[in-house]
Amino acid sequence: MLAAVSGLRGAEPGGYVCSLHHKQQSPVPDSMAGGAGRAKKLGTLLSGLLECGAFCGIIFGWASLVYVLKNLGYFKQWCESSASLNPNGTLHPDCSGQDEQFSLVFTIGSFMNNFMTLPMGYVFDRFGTAVARLIAMCCMSTDCPCGPCFSSWQPAASGTCCAPSSSCPACTSLTRCHLPTTMGNAAVEPFWPCVLSWLFMWHVVWLSVMQLRHYLFIGTLNPLLDHLALGNEHLVSIYTNAFAFTQLCGVLCAPWNGLILDCHKRNKAHRAEGAQGALADLRASVPSLVLTVTQCVLFSICAAVPILPVQFVTFVLQVISRSFLYGGNAAFLAIAFPPQHFGKLYGLAMALSALVALLQYPCIALVHGALQGDPFYMNVGLIAVVLLAYVSPVVVARECRRRAKDLEAASSPLEASASAETPAQTPH
Repeated sequence: MLAAVSGLRGAEPGGYVCSLHHKQQSPVPDSMAGGAGRAKKLGTLLSGLLECGAFCGIIFGWASLVYVLKNLGYFKQWCESSASLNPNGTLHPDCSGQDEQFSLVFTIGSFMNNFMTLPMGYVFDRFGTAVARLIAMCCMSTDCPCGPCFSSWQPAASGTCCAPSSSCPACTSLTRCHLPTTMGNAAVEPFWPCVLSWLFMWHVVWLSVMQLRHYLFIGTLNPLLDHLALGNEHLVSIYTNAFAFTQLCGVLCAPWNGLILDCHKRNKAHRAEGAQGALADLRASVPSLVLTVTQCVLFSICAAVPILPVQFVTFVLQVISRSFLYGGNAAFLAIAFPPQHFGKLYGLAMALSALVALLQYPCIALVHGALQGDPFYMNVGLIAVVLLAYVSPVVVARECRRRAKDLEAASSPLEASASAETPAQTPH
């Protein structure tokens, strides 16, 4: 979140994000000011990408990290002997208990990753980008060295080791919007009406169900591949590496959602400003929201197919869907709500979605228990859950129609009074 919002700072003060732009007079020549502004934006973009690449791997590179940790012997004591045989004729131990422990670690980590955006959103709105980013980097830099010091592991046989990869979930919004820096004399709109609006509540549902699907896929990928590969470690290593490399392509997928938003807005309202511009932005978000849900549905369908080669397609759809999900989340909150509340609304949305993400652990326990390690029925059920996200773009479309009617009603009396004041021209 912090690397994402760092690219959202530094725009013109006042107005809704990406729709209203007010030019300020400056004693600095336009050419010099423009060059300095472009350099600042480029520096913010590059530093944000560097932070995301350095700090996002623990969560979004989890599948690769689990493979490494298993080779190092973490939670190996939870594996039990089994009478089943590998294809090579050797005994295949039952490590479902080990998988559950890793799933618990991932559940806690992903929950804290999202939930802590709530206080950090307040810090961002109150103190700005620099303070928020410094706090985050200090916490991460302190935590990472402590992990090996306070964890225990048992050496195991060496195997193929693949480095955890990361792809920024929220840096996708760097290509889209800018948030204002000091609101000046602009009126501060109430926060709680935004939180209690149907737009925000259904958007949280939109974010939560798809994020739950992604977290469940990442958290259970290693045991899923082991199940589909019948315990063949070489195949598991190949598919784990393939998933890691596709995650790196998330940066390439990031701008697509922003381009869709921009192109749709230009087609609907060219150079619209004021309330019309804000309405055009909101309308442009509807196709983006629908496309994101559709991608997640297709990804969920492929993930439910119990055929190992199909998972290559699943990996591609997953990284595209995830890029659209987090970038679209930041862009929509910036478009639909007042910019002075962006950090708090972003943090609250991520915190609420983190609570929903806690459901991944009972889902994993269900797979290892009643479903006897076969995730097929859970994956089918998740497809139905993801379909619930289609409600959000419907709500947004209805809100757009309501605002359009309000604008027409507000402009009609003005046009009528203007025509009444103009005397009719009669021929002499």
